[in-house]
Formats: sequence, C-alpha cells, structure tokens
Amino acid sequence: MEMVVLENEPEVLMENISNKDNRDTSAAPGLKLYRCVAVSFGLLCILQIALNISLRPPLNHTNCISNSEDMTTNLTEERDELKRKLDDLKSHQNVLKSERDELKRTLNDFAHRSNNGWLYFSHSFYYISPIKKTWHDSRNDCLQREADLVIINSKEEQEFIQRWVKNLMWIGLSKRDGIWKWVDGTRLTQSLWCAGEPNNHKDSGEECGEIRGCGHDHGWNDEKCSNSNFWICEKKMAL
Repeated sequence: MEMVVLENEPEVLMENISNKDNRDTSAAPGLKLYRCVAVSFGLLCILQIALNISLRPPLNHTNCISNSEDMTTNLTEERDELKRKLDDLKSHQNVLKSERDELKRTLNDFAHRSNNGWLYFSHSFYYISPIKKTWHDSRNDCLQREADLVIINSKEEQEFIQRWVKNLMWIGLSKRDGIWKWVDGTRLTQSLWCAGEPNNHKDSGEECGEIRGCGHDHGWNDEKCSNSNFWICEKKMAL
C-alpha cells in the first residue's frame, strides 16, 4: 500500500488557525459594545427606579390620624343618636302604657258604676241617694264615692236630672262669704232658681241649694244646710 504524502497540509492548518484568530479579534469590539450598552441600560433602570422613589409623595401620617379621628367622631355621633332614639322610644312606650292603664281603670269604673245604679249622661255619672242627710253629710257621702254633689252647667243637664229627681234634693251649690258658689269653687253665673229665690226666708240662714218643684217645673231653692234631704252625686267621666 502506498502512502500519500500531503505536502501542503501544514500550511493549510496554519492558515486556518490564523483565520480563526482574525475572526476572534474582529468580533471582540462588537461584544464589548454590547456589554457596555447592557450595563448602561441597567444603570438607567436603576436610576429611574431611584428617581421614582424620590419623587413619590411621602405617607402623610397626619392625614391618617385626622381621618381616624373623624371616623371615631362620626361613630360616636351615630351611637349617641341611636341612644337618643332608643330613649325616645322607651319614653313613648311608657306614655302608651300609662294611657292604657288609665283607660283600663276608666272602663272598670264605668262598668262598676253602671252595675250599681249610677246614671250616665253627657260625660258624667249621677247617683241618686235613697236616703236623706244634711247638705254637708250628703257631700261627704259623694266624696267617699269618688264624686261630689252635682254641678248643673246647662238647661239640658237640668232636664236630664228632672227625670230622676225626688222632690227636695241637695245639689252642689252653697253660699260662702255672701257669694253662691259650686262645690268646685266656681261662682254661680247661670241659674235656674224658682221665682223669688233665693230669698233666705226670714233670715233663717238658707245657704245651701236644693232642687224642688216650683210650678210645672223643677227649679232651685235656698234652704238651711242642716235640713235633711235626698241628694245627687256627680262623677265626671269622659269616654
């Protein structure tokens, strides 16, 4: 076998090595430039971040505290307003309860008097006594019944009483310090006296008022308070 000798091979090899070195040398400036650009870009990013941080407005702790105080104040005001409303509701509830209890007492009193012979007319109950007593004793009896001797305020009330009265019945009218007054202290202004009355007959001290028959009607007469008569009690009770 014959050996082939490449006489020019060393030269070719040397030429290849030389070309490679030239390529590496020519590529080196581009790589350095790329690295410089990358480093510069990184520095710019870092500078931008630092600038953004420096320009960001600082956290205002004073505003936070102020907002917190405002919120606390608002909550306190709302709590106080709710408390006031609750107190108002409780107060209104107590008023309604008192009104309910008062109405219940009135209804019970109404039923009691209706079932025990009292007569009802125009917001008042009337009790007609079955026995006779003096004017003062008659009034005491009415007071014990949580009432008083009748006060006649109108002709209509007088006409109602006329349907039930016995002759000679005490009413809540008496003379005090020379002035005729009702048992509640009001002065007599409208009167239904019989003709010629009051006359204090023979100066006998007729200082108490009674209902009596005079003519075809019942009217008032003055009489001595110590006489014994029937009487009429009145209990005002509006429903």
